[in-house]
Amino acid sequence: MFAVCAGYFMVILDVTIINVAVPVVGRDVSASLTAIQWITNGYTLVFAGLLLTGGALGDRLGHRRIFCTGVAVFTASSVACALARDAPVLIAARLVEGAGAALIVPGSLALLQQAFTAPAARSRAFGLWGSMAGIAASAGPLLGGLLVSTAGWRWVFLINLPVGIACLMLTLRYVAPSPRHPARTLDWPAQLAVVAAVALLTAALNEAGRRGWSDPAVLAGLGLAVLAAAAFAVRERLARSPVLPLDLLHSRAMSGGAAVGLLFNFGFYGMVFTTSLYFQQERGFSALATGAALFPAVAMTMFASVLSGRLSRRTGDRPLVVSGMLLAALGLAGWAAAGDDPAYPLLVAPMMAAGFGTSFALTGTTATVMGAAPAGYSGTASALFNTTRQIGSATGVALGGSLLASAADYTAGVRTSMAVGALAYLSAAILARLCVPPKREGP
Repeated sequence: MFAVCAGYFMVILDVTIINVAVPVVGRDVSASLTAIQWITNGYTLVFAGLLLTGGALGDRLGHRRIFCTGVAVFTASSVACALARDAPVLIAARLVEGAGAALIVPGSLALLQQAFTAPAARSRAFGLWGSMAGIAASAGPLLGGLLVSTAGWRWVFLINLPVGIACLMLTLRYVAPSPRHPARTLDWPAQLAVVAAVALLTAALNEAGRRGWSDPAVLAGLGLAVLAAAAFAVRERLARSPVLPLDLLHSRAMSGGAAVGLLFNFGFYGMVFTTSLYFQQERGFSALATGAALFPAVAMTMFASVLSGRLSRRTGDRPLVVSGMLLAALGLAGWAAAGDDPAYPLLVAPMMAAGFGTSFALTGTTATVMGAAPAGYSGTASALFNTTRQIGSATGVALGGSLLASAADYTAGVRTSMAVGALAYLSAAILARLCVPPKREGP
């Protein structure tokens, strides 16, 4: 359990720790604004785009093997990030980091599914797995600010070295080898279509704030993203061995659970990104102070997943997912209604509600998607779930930045972003009510 979760911890930590560090990183390596965006989003884009490949490789070659490969690639590229002296080298190392993360995450859930067979034990395991995301998300901004203010930004990446080494040693010692399905081939045209769709969508949303939503380049990017997604669907329907068999999406639990994951990541990471910028740019907080200001929100995620994992045995997953999404929606709506210049204490409760609600729903959503996976497709199901979540994260960050850039002032942009996030959470609650199955029977 600890071995698998350590790898997942590194992946999520790198999503959040960079937010407060990137202004200092950009100055030190003389990065342009575009380069800074690539340092932040390049990791997420590659991570999201290659998750399906990571899941398919795990199903084909064994999840422990692919998981260990991902940990080794991630750890080595983190060291390369720390040693980078200019922006192009740092960007290239971040892209490789994203590829390593895409090999780690599908395997982490599949290995837990393999190790814990009873529904109650599996729910607790998924709760602990989700709590790793909470711990990493909560530690990221505060740890990033602390490291930048003391040891320097390079330690933001070097911190992965001891964690990666420990993860590899524990996995090889304690995690059993996984079954292989060598007949499963990789569908590279479909994979390229996924990467193109994610990259085009995020790029279009990034540019919308600067160019405007009606700009031809923005509209072209959105249109091409839709075409890439359509090409992926056509390719998967025609392929002999698709990376994501479309029959899996006929399962309401799997497709609906994946959509819920997209929506709650959209709301949560959009909130973290816009709030981080707001505290630094509008209120003049330092990187460390910004991490401390965000800590109450993301700290709630540390135990909400564990709590929901324990409660699911008695209540089932549906009530927990729905209530978590409604609580998060109420939190962001409270920020949007807080006024133009609210005191910081008034913002703590909305942030805590969003953090708790997101993590409270994560365990049940994970169990729903993984429980709907046929035998031999646990890696694919995990990859689908985490791909949609990372697409939600990337679009939440991109849209939040665009709303800040296009608003009359920072405060108005933040309030609009929070209102959009609240609508995403509310939509997730409605969808969960329809798609998450009722209480499962079993030990």
